[in-house]
Amino acid sequence: MARTDLRRAATRKRPRAASEDGLEAYRRLREGITAGRFQPNERLVEANLSKMLGAGRTAVRAALVRLDQEGLVTREHNRGARVRLVSEQEALQIEEVRAALERLLARQAAAKATAGDIRELRHVLVDMRRCFSNGDAIGYSELNPRFHQLIWAAARNPTAGRLVGTLKSQSLRYQYQTMLRPGRTERSLHEHELIFSAIVAHDPEAAEAAMRDHLEEVLETLRWAIGHKSRPPHWLPD
Repeated sequence: MARTDLRRAATRKRPRAASEDGLEAYRRLREGITAGRFQPNERLVEANLSKMLGAGRTAVRAALVRLDQEGLVTREHNRGARVRLVSEQEALQIEEVRAALERLLARQAAAKATAGDIRELRHVLVDMRRCFSNGDAIGYSELNPRFHQLIWAAARNPTAGRLVGTLKSQSLRYQYQTMLRPGRTERSLHEHELIFSAIVAHDPEAAEAAMRDHLEEVLETLRWAIGHKSRPPHWLPD
């Protein structure tokens, strides 16, 4: 690190440093939970997390409070925090609410999408097609969130985008733990292409309808996965 950078770090005010420390701890812990590195009902011990994340106890405690508010963590008085267990029924309910919000966002994205928004969506869709052609189901599934996030951004509705993002995070572990349903990737790609075409055409009704059909299929596939829960768990893409 350059001397000027060291001087800046030394003169940085403590409240700001603590705030940044807390934000980084929150982001890393949230990523670990949604990626499945922490299991449902697993205890989250502040001392262990502080060492793991290289953050102070205050920062870790603030991160746990925020994650509790988002529904990813459960905090109990005198018992600490645990990764919240989402039941099968709740996972289905989350997807139903998410679908309602995403229909709204798709409609608004079709009305407000800029040339830059469309260009970014097209790039992701091209990569999704490539993954499908190469039989790369994991790569394809990793592109799904990006496609949807770009639609949320294009809608210019940060409130709805924030809510649907939180819902998505709560049910993400279920999605990572379900089985690839035969033929699902091909249908998923077609559904995303219809959503994209409607946004390119700036057709709000068509975009909402395409998103509705897509998420009804997602919900049906989740029901299928829950019905096949005795089989080995894998990921099924949106």
